[in-house]
Amino acid sequence: MQMQHPSDSPSPFHQTRSDPECGFRVGQRIHWIGDTGRIGTVKYVGPVEGYSGTWVGVDWDSDGDGKHDGSHNSVKYFAAKGLRTASFVRPHNLSSGISLLQALEARYLTLSTKEEEDEMYVLSARNKKVSIELLGKDKIQDKLSQFEELTSASLSYLGVSSAGSPNHISSTLPRLKELDLTGNLLAEWEDVGIICKALPSLAALNLSYNSMSCDITTMPQLNNIRILVLNHTGVIWKQVEMLKCSLPCIEELHLLGNKLREITPVSSTGVQGFDFLRRLNLEDNCIADWEEILKFSQLKSLEQLFLNKNDLNRIWYPDCGTTRESGNGYESLDKNLRPFKTLQCLLLGGNKIEDLDSVDSLNSFPNLVDIRLSENPIADIGKGGVPRFVLIARLAKVEILNGSEVSPRERKDSEIRYVRLVMSKFHNNPEEVTRLHPRFAELKRIHGIEDERPLTGATGPQKMASGLISVSFKCVGASMGEKPPVMKKLPATTTVGKLKNLCQSFFKLKSVKPVLFLQEQGSPLPTLLEDDMASLIELGVGNESTILVDEES
Repeated sequence: MQMQHPSDSPSPFHQTRSDPECGFRVGQRIHWIGDTGRIGTVKYVGPVEGYSGTWVGVDWDSDGDGKHDGSHNSVKYFAAKGLRTASFVRPHNLSSGISLLQALEARYLTLSTKEEEDEMYVLSARNKKVSIELLGKDKIQDKLSQFEELTSASLSYLGVSSAGSPNHISSTLPRLKELDLTGNLLAEWEDVGIICKALPSLAALNLSYNSMSCDITTMPQLNNIRILVLNHTGVIWKQVEMLKCSLPCIEELHLLGNKLREITPVSSTGVQGFDFLRRLNLEDNCIADWEEILKFSQLKSLEQLFLNKNDLNRIWYPDCGTTRESGNGYESLDKNLRPFKTLQCLLLGGNKIEDLDSVDSLNSFPNLVDIRLSENPIADIGKGGVPRFVLIARLAKVEILNGSEVSPRERKDSEIRYVRLVMSKFHNNPEEVTRLHPRFAELKRIHGIEDERPLTGATGPQKMASGLISVSFKCVGASMGEKPPVMKKLPATTTVGKLKNLCQSFFKLKSVKPVLFLQEQGSPLPTLLEDDMASLIELGVGNESTILVDEES
């Protein structure tokens, strides 16, 4: 047989889509016999030039599970998603999966053999085998065998590919409320509908890492489902819109890792329906335009919106004074319908946000109190961002920032430090202050701070006559030995370079170049003070701050 180059016309092998004797068809989900975690999709069934018999061409889900890209000896049999994700496999090495109840029995009724139990041992101090006895094993096994009592079942990575008998499912699992089917071979929504319909108590379903079909027309009405997890299933928003009618009472929807770029609602004015949806998880997708997120602004019950690890570089509130013009109808929304009126939690970590206008716009969300901005340039001092205390001061209502609670004391200290920082830079330019620092005048009034530089830690109006700040220094360098902390009062104008010289004197550090970090309440990691010319007041260092003294590596 003449070999073809991949760029030549398709091989006649491409016409083979299934083989009744083989038992597999193109598009079918399978796993390797004996390894239910090694999952792939059948892309070719038929002969391979130079070899006898029937072969199954598989495109594996995980990179590196295969050996090529669907080609063999310069013949292109199918197109794989990666250079090393494809394999040609004999049919007897593959499994097309099992039913839900078969998986249930495999997970909860499989008993260990005598040989397996004999292999369960540890070595004693005298290098003798001591057998391990599983305490309560029989009681646990007995309880799990009574499937009608199960309220939660995890059947992840067991090769589930079909529902099985609906009546048998209903009679076997009458009380099941939570079902985890992560990493199985399910692809058809019809099977999902059969399973859910047969489980009248089911409220939470996890289908993550199942490659789901685009056809959702066969889904029945599922009034009891409250939580649906579709992470890494390849679904797009068009499919979610099709699911909406089948899930009228859905409260949580998780769509992590589906490479979503666009939200395509049926209505041109935004996503409608989902009347009970409280939590929407769109983390680890590819959404770059905030306009896509604004399509959720009229969901009446949305409280939590997870957008970590997307590509957003700017955000704004639709009806705030600085909103940009939009041609998608948002400007004409009824002013009585406040956008995101119920939203309390917005997670934006790991995006590309770098401007303070985006931070300030978060104040316009009516009920937003839990915000994540970590792993954005704006929150990374090393990339020109601002420290935690500045974010707290600019965000008037935030109660949880980057996963850490903002206590009343931290808010007060942060706001006063922020005012001091602004005053040190813009004391002769009030117009610039108003433009760049919208909360400055408000915070001065709240904390009774006069135009002179304030002294953090005191109550009421204060003047910083001496300009001194109390700072605690702690040695943390490996070669510095154990040294007690040192508390010093220093001028607010002291620079980082001067601090390093003082630390060498305070702790008698010889031939050690100190590196300084500011340890702030609520921040998981201390902030590196690397600009030798920056002063304490410019860095926002307040009274009773702690500076860690390390050494250059």
